[in-house]
Amino acid sequence: MTLDVEIPDPPTLEEPQDATEYDAVVGPDERVDSTAPREALAAFLQDGAWEAGFDEWRDHTYMTEDEFRLVREQGLIDGFDFYWNVAAGDVGYRTPAVPDDFPAPDSALERGERQGIEEELDELGRTVSEVLETDYIHRSGEEFGFFSDY
Repeated sequence: MTLDVEIPDPPTLEEPQDATEYDAVVGPDERVDSTAPREALAAFLQDGAWEAGFDEWRDHTYMTEDEFRLVREQGLIDGFDFYWNVAAGDVGYRTPAVPDDFPAPDSALERGERQGIEEELDELGRTVSEVLETDYIHRSGEEFGFFSDY
């Protein structure tokens, strides 16, 4: 199933959360306060990683256009966050929580549909995370050497 929607702008990466707040992340032994990896991830998202991951996800998602419209209206896309996982050398992600009252009491969405939306949003985060890891973070390149210092 293909979701026929326009690719939204990538999420803005705000201040990082604790590493344990991200999916697919093993907490580092010590906290690193550098913003360099975070700024690089934000740049990668702007430079095409978000678009490539979203495009791959929408070709396989079961989310409907109506559900996606509600997700956009609720601002859930900008709730995504990505994190350079120092401990494992990979990208973790945090999927925005779908509120219990999503989208509204008078909506036709049932609880099972909200759960399906949560699962599809998690899949979007995982897909974008994998695109970042495989296509954007070149660990052997000099231009990304700062990652090896953390």
